[in-house]
Amino acid sequence: MRADSLAFQNRHIANLQNVTCNRKRPDNEKTFINIYIFSLTFIFGLTSCTSVFTRLYGMKKTKTVGEKTIARYSKKYNIQTSDSYERDTAYFSYLFSLDTAKYKSQIKNHYQPLQALYYDNLGYLKSFQVNCYAGGFPNLKWDRNEIMTTFPPRQQAPIDSILPLDNHLKLLRPLSQTAKFSADNYDYIIIVYWSRFMGRQSKRLIHFVQDNSKLASDKKVKIIYANTDNFFVVVDSDKK
Repeated sequence: MRADSLAFQNRHIANLQNVTCNRKRPDNEKTFINIYIFSLTFIFGLTSCTSVFTRLYGMKKTKTVGEKTIARYSKKYNIQTSDSYERDTAYFSYLFSLDTAKYKSQIKNHYQPLQALYYDNLGYLKSFQVNCYAGGFPNLKWDRNEIMTTFPPRQQAPIDSILPLDNHLKLLRPLSQTAKFSADNYDYIIIVYWSRFMGRQSKRLIHFVQDNSKLASDKKVKIIYANTDNFFVVVDSDKK
């Protein structure tokens, strides 16, 4: 990525560093506090600060990882190497080519470290799971209100149209053992964002998504997993 382009994007990132999602304050005060605490842990994680919250959530400091490390954690988290990708840094360019005033909340949501995006066979986003809407402590509650008991899951994060499937797939970089596939052969494509630095929270999200996909017995579902460790290392380093 060109330095001038990255600098332009980072000016917008500076306006989005409150990584809490835009949402109404929950009726349950404890839920609100849990969401707020998780947002703090994400900020601390990216700035390499020591925090009791990051340890309690099982988070680690961001660092550059190679393909061998991704493969090792993929095995640990039950990810097939044939379905393994990395989020490309072009993701920056895409998000911040949008109107950042008009789509500020949508960009925040798509900028989060843990996501599960369910696309139908027309390429439309049908269900969107994002860390800062999950709440929970010391683990995120992906199945809050039993939303994961149907396929696709019931609404958690707001659905938007800023990142249709065709565009999204272009922003994922296949690894050496990634197998090519055609989205046309599936009823649903699920993209899961995970990382080493999010620790057990990544593992738990993957587990919930995999279990949820088993509910789609009458549909062809493809899950692909995109690692974001190196992506957030770039974010971290460019803020210093």
